[in-house]
Amino acid sequence: MGNAAHIEKDKKELVRDGHRLAQMDLKAKQGLDPSLVELNEMVLKKSVEGFSQGGDGVLRYQGHLCVPNVDDLREQILSEAHSSLYSIHPEATKMYCDLWEIYWWNELKKDIVEFVAKCPNCQQVKVQHQKPGGLSQDISIPTWKWENVNMDFVVGLPRT
Repeated sequence: MGNAAHIEKDKKELVRDGHRLAQMDLKAKQGLDPSLVELNEMVLKKSVEGFSQGGDGVLRYQGHLCVPNVDDLREQILSEAHSSLYSIHPEATKMYCDLWEIYWWNELKKDIVEFVAKCPNCQQVKVQHQKPGGLSQDISIPTWKWENVNMDFVVGLPRT
């Protein structure tokens, strides 16, 4: 049995690289989003709380990168966070917690819920689409030990 420690290390590297790559082009893209341009001006005037501009000039909300609504950037982030090898189609709450560590945009949670709801793989494996288990039958409580014995038979397994 192999050690899975290298997977966690690779995952951290991927997140760190993604974070750095996002910052390189993020400042220019923030300048294309009118709402973030307005927020940036308010930050410079110090008339808004929670928002700041880092040393790299990238607008942040409580330390989280502000993602502009341009060039399907938000959609790309959602797609990577939901369908990458490391995430394996998380549900909306888990995905929100993961993305909130790095990113912020207006209605982030709503966008995540809508994205997960549109995912065809997630819809196919929803509990409501699964066949129900067998009918549940109550087992009577015996008055003395070994009075009743129940067995489950597993059939159709390959020979070993």
